[in-house]
Amino acid sequence: MEMPRPRKPHIHREITRHGKTVWYVRIGQGPRKRLRAPYGTPEFMEEYRAALSGESPAPRKRAPSGTLEWAVMLYKQSTAWNGLSPATQKQRDNIFKRIVKEAGDVRIGEIEREDIIAGRERRADTPAAARNYLESLRGLFGWAYETGIVKEKNPTEGVKSRRIKSEGFPIWTEEEVEQFRAYWPIGTRPRLAFELVLETGLRRGDAVRLGRQHVKDGVARIATEKSKFQTWVAIPLSQELLAILDKGPCSDLAFICGETGRKLTKETFGNYFHDWCQEAGLNKSAHGLRKLDATRRAEDGYSNFEMDARFGWQGGGMADLYTRKINREKLSLQAAERVRKIR
Repeated sequence: MEMPRPRKPHIHREITRHGKTVWYVRIGQGPRKRLRAPYGTPEFMEEYRAALSGESPAPRKRAPSGTLEWAVMLYKQSTAWNGLSPATQKQRDNIFKRIVKEAGDVRIGEIEREDIIAGRERRADTPAAARNYLESLRGLFGWAYETGIVKEKNPTEGVKSRRIKSEGFPIWTEEEVEQFRAYWPIGTRPRLAFELVLETGLRRGDAVRLGRQHVKDGVARIATEKSKFQTWVAIPLSQELLAILDKGPCSDLAFICGETGRKLTKETFGNYFHDWCQEAGLNKSAHGLRKLDATRRAEDGYSNFEMDARFGWQGGGMADLYTRKINREKLSLQAAERVRKIR
């Protein structure tokens, strides 16, 4: 089995006391040279090669002061940006790249509310994309207005997101769970991934990172990627799941892996999982399994605080969606039973 590709020689990773990941080059006991470009990008590799050779990397093209591109560059160096979760940063970075490509030379102070609305409407056919676009610009212009880069007005103020008339990814039924299990036996990659997500309730991005290094004494501990601040979850694993993980197939660093043993991105895993479901005659998703696990926990009587701790949520809002639904159903059934006895 091909092992996951190791990082380049002499590259080291460090987590700061603020939870930020930084990369640097150090040869032996020599000096550390910080790499500032995002990990894995062409700019990062350019800095890496320059650090190895002792040369200075080629100067980056600087965006003209006052432009949208310039403002985005400063925003991504701010504490407001650092306060976002890594997953949100990645999502918004991709959105900003497309915006800058189309309108990076526009003066940021000349962007009007109508321009923001027009951008939202161009994405009307994909409501989630429209919402993410608007949230990204709200973050940028909120910071720009607060710091004085935009002086007169925040053009995103008052612009509303289009409501998405959907309950999101459909939850799995117990019958569908058994249908998947009947098609994919233990010892296959689809079955291992299925059981791992179903029992742990992890998001795709966290599930593909989970490996043996995260499990001790039957408990999996991992920092969730979508949290603004590093939020750890601790999830006990059943003996049944541990036996499935031992049977594999998996790699040393990740239980869920590709055919060659390499770790998967959450996007690639999502595509794989969709195909596995289709082959089993199901139109379902990995996130639907997370929703099923959350529903089961609410039915088991988990409190909102316990749900937050289990799933890495914050504030009780998501937990309340599940516990309230279960409690309302219980109250309805109790009332019906009381009336039945009276009659």
